[in-house]
Amino acid sequence: MEKTFSYLPHTVEDKRKMLDFLNLQSTDDLFNDIPREILLNRSLDLPDAMSELSLERHMSRLAGKNQDTSKLVSFLGAGSYEHYIPSVVDSLISRSEFYTSYTPYQPEISQGMLQAIFEYQTMVSEIMGTEIANASMYDGPTALAETGIVACSHTRRNRLLVARSVNPEYRKVLATYAAGQSIEIVEIPENQGNIQIETLKNLLDSSVAGVILQYPNYFGTLDDIRSIAEMAHSQEALLIVVTYPIAMGLLTPPGQLGADMVMAEGQSLGNAMQYGGPYLGILTARKDLMRKLPGRMVGQTKDTDGRRGFVLTLQAREQHIRRDKASSNICSNQALNALAATIYLSYMGPQGLRDVAYQCHQKAAYLRSRLKSLSGVEVLTGEKFFHEFVIRLNRSADEVEKAMLEKGFLPGVRLENEYEDMKNCWLIAVTEMRTKDELDGYISALQEVLD
Repeated sequence: MEKTFSYLPHTVEDKRKMLDFLNLQSTDDLFNDIPREILLNRSLDLPDAMSELSLERHMSRLAGKNQDTSKLVSFLGAGSYEHYIPSVVDSLISRSEFYTSYTPYQPEISQGMLQAIFEYQTMVSEIMGTEIANASMYDGPTALAETGIVACSHTRRNRLLVARSVNPEYRKVLATYAAGQSIEIVEIPENQGNIQIETLKNLLDSSVAGVILQYPNYFGTLDDIRSIAEMAHSQEALLIVVTYPIAMGLLTPPGQLGADMVMAEGQSLGNAMQYGGPYLGILTARKDLMRKLPGRMVGQTKDTDGRRGFVLTLQAREQHIRRDKASSNICSNQALNALAATIYLSYMGPQGLRDVAYQCHQKAAYLRSRLKSLSGVEVLTGEKFFHEFVIRLNRSADEVEKAMLEKGFLPGVRLENEYEDMKNCWLIAVTEMRTKDELDGYISALQEVLD
């Protein structure tokens, strides 16, 4: 009878058999090619192994130190938001046929996942006001970087104009991509949160491949997308817009305002904040850019019996075609996160999405108006904003943050970490999760800190 082994680490006997087969005396002999002077030459500074019971208790104590949104009232935003996730989302994505689904290379056995991706593409195209969408990207920042490369490839130019009011993390990822592609990035300055239009006019010429801006932008305000689109198109440049999916419940989609490509971070659509990922990069575009888009695209077709079916229509990536012909080297997609977004949008419907957006805006407007009356608070954001706005306080950011945390509030995002000219400024985000009591509590707590 054949001897079987449990899935456990190698025993002494196992190791001895492998070493004998390799004609070696110890596992150290496997690393003889490494110069001795660069080896650690001592044991790792780690505690002794714990029993399973002790380890569970230890990890529970460590987890208990986390200050998450179940313990603190959050006004954080800047790309990751606390929204309500209907229970149906986790219930459906946890089904084994979705949760363990592999890349749908074989359509005959992947119709369920392919249809889900097709519905995702349809929904995000509709809310962004564009004609097509790909089958998702890693996250918002990488989706933006990919759109910049598409713009340069399509126009055969290598200069991108990027608004300073675009999320700084997105701009950093774009700069990393651009460095390897010999793409020049020029910053468009902002004034009180909005793009300096005259500066943009002066920068726009026949060398510009695309103009990139955010709507609502990083500071929460709204630029005139239609007029900027006309300016970009007058020089045959593309307009790329970073947007916020929830805001599309109230705002006119950028695609309807003249944007050529619209991308977003899809975390707010049924995906938890979960310490920064995994997230969902949404990338949509006008139809004639289809063959330039990275990743995959699912299409609808019919089989030999005339039945509706789904296939990977476009796979312009290096795994499927010659590398020099690929539009990107992205080798995966966020299908499970995209499925969560699809379920969320299906469950909420157009009216539900509008209701969430309305609550976000109205609650943010209430908090902004109340903060304007506080001594020591200067509200820097004007009337045209969605659900994030900027304030300047008369106390240091370190002092405010520490005091507000002690009172049970995550006060917002410190802008001086990314913008040197915004010392003691905070970006405040309000979602439908906040109650009036929490908003009033935030105001009272902040007033106590500032007095």
